[in-house]
Amino acid sequence: QVQLVESGGRLVQAGDSLRLSCVSSGRTFSTYALGWFRQAPGKEREFVAAISWSGGRTSYPDSVKGRFTISRDNAKNTVYLQMNSLKPEDTAVYYCAADQRYGGTYPSAYYYWGQGTQVTVSS
Repeated sequence: QVQLVESGGRLVQAGDSLRLSCVSSGRTFSTYALGWFRQAPGKEREFVAAISWSGGRTSYPDSVKGRFTISRDNAKNTVYLQMNSLKPEDTAVYYCAADQRYGGTYPSAYYYWGQGTQVTVSS
């Protein structure tokens, strides 16, 4: 069983940076691939970033590539999402997710989910 708790979301201005954290309970955190997704009001949940169990592989969609960085600290059971040069269109609830397989870009590829943290970017 993997429980995920996100934190770090808040109101920021366009151009600002923000780091989200997601802490996991359980002893098997290091064996799971992790992902970040976001969902804006009225829109589908979309892929933001993924990282392999070792941290050696990452992937991003073009919409955030070069601005967002996913990383993990297996000793702390934590995955991070560093977001730079934020834009109003980045406003959404951000979710972290875990699964034993790396590389999923669709929500259905992940079994465990956190409750989400709100990020609001004002113009």
